[in-house]
This record gives sequence, structure tokens and C-alpha cells, in this order.
Amino acid sequence: MRIGIIGAGAIAQFLLSEIEAQPNEGMQVTGLLVRDRKKYLAMAEQYQVDLYTDLHEFIHSDVDVIVEAATIQAVYDHLPAVIQAKDTVVISVGAFADDSFYEKVSGIVDKGNCQLLLPAGAIGGLDMVQSANALGGLKEVFLTTTKPAHSLVDRSLTQAEIIFEGSAREAIARFPKNMNVAIVLSLAGIGLDQTKVKLIADPDFQQNVHQIQLNGAFGSAETKLINDALESNPKTSYLAAASIIATLQKFRGSIQIG
Repeated sequence: MRIGIIGAGAIAQFLLSEIEAQPNEGMQVTGLLVRDRKKYLAMAEQYQVDLYTDLHEFIHSDVDVIVEAATIQAVYDHLPAVIQAKDTVVISVGAFADDSFYEKVSGIVDKGNCQLLLPAGAIGGLDMVQSANALGGLKEVFLTTTKPAHSLVDRSLTQAEIIFEGSAREAIARFPKNMNVAIVLSLAGIGLDQTKVKLIADPDFQQNVHQIQLNGAFGSAETKLINDALESNPKTSYLAAASIIATLQKFRGSIQIG
């Protein structure tokens, strides 16, 4: 499976390194879409990938799957064209907080032959959320996220402080770079307005902690994930990066679990 990546930041570099280290997995990154070609010539040479600055040329190269690993704006700019031509994995899921954009992309996917996959990111248990909601029986979803204080606020804190409580939609608007988990959870469950979020800044924490509580016709469930960061980018959890690899593996697996 030949993979093209939009972007060349920490996530893209993680994918390049990990996929190169697992040649027997049947995956190979063959192209990167970047804005500044000269800036990434050394990276292209190191990993033996082609660089593109033209979207049309990139889409119609020999890649089988395209991974967006850039920004929300890149999703707005590129996804409608990309998903018409290639199976796609989107990481910057914050774009889907825009209902009209989500409906536009959903319409394209419904009419076409390409798959759009959204990695679970820094949380797990989304299969449970979807199962609980399959018959409309999921009634309440609560997400409590605790992060190191310096990653959320500019001021110095001496103790943990709740800096936000509200809907997932409001959380995303306030903290667009920190609430991807709320978007994925909302899309898998009862929606952006019904999913409730609490965000805590803790000066004593070095990890990100996500606690999810579900209530519904099935009963109740709680999950807790404690995430270490990528060494190359402290703002990105290792699990979020690894979930992209797992999502790519789904494209070539004949047996799907969950």
C-alpha cells in the first residue's frame, strides 16, 4: 500500500520513521504534499519520497491512501478534492466541528467509492460508544480531560484548575488544538452539543488523562487513558500517533475487529 501524506511535521515524520522500520507490514510512504519544497528536500532524500506542491499532481500520483497530517485549514482546503479520488485518513478532525463542512464531506463519501477514516487518536473504546448508540440507546457522554497546565494556560498555577466545562462544540471552539478527542468521541456517539466536556489544567501532571463516562439503555461504562507524549512533539500523544498506523492497517486487513 502506497501512502501519501499531506504535511511534513511531527506526525508525518513519525509515520515516515515507523513505516520505514516495518517493511514487512506492506506499507510505504511514497509522497508528501508540502508548501515549501526546498525546506523538505533533506527529508525526501532520507526517506526516498517524492515531494509535491501541487494538490492535483499529488492526488493523481501512484498513492493508494492519503493521510492528512497538517492542519484544520488543510482539511478545509484539500479534503473535498482528495476524498473524491483516494481513500483518506484525516487527523485534524477539528474541521468536522463545522456542521456544513461535515455534511459536504459526508455527501461526497456517500456518492463516491472512497473511504474516509478518522483515527481514534488519544482515546479508546470508540467501538463501545458506537455499539451503545447503535439503536439510539446512548443517553449521556461525559469526557474529563486533564493536561499539564503549561499546555493549556499561559499563567502559572499552583494547583489543578477546571478551565472549561460545557459541550464538546464549545470546547472545540475554545481549545481547537487540544480537543480532537472530544470531536471523535462526539462523532462516534451522541453529537457535539450533547457530549459534555470538562477540561482541567494541572501543574503536577506531565501526561494527558482522558476519562470517559457513558450512560444509556445498555447500562453504564467508564474508561480512563493516561497518555505519554511523542518524544519528537510533546503536544502529541504517542497513542494518537500510533492510532494512525492502526487505521492504515485497516485498509489492507480482510478481517475487521470492533
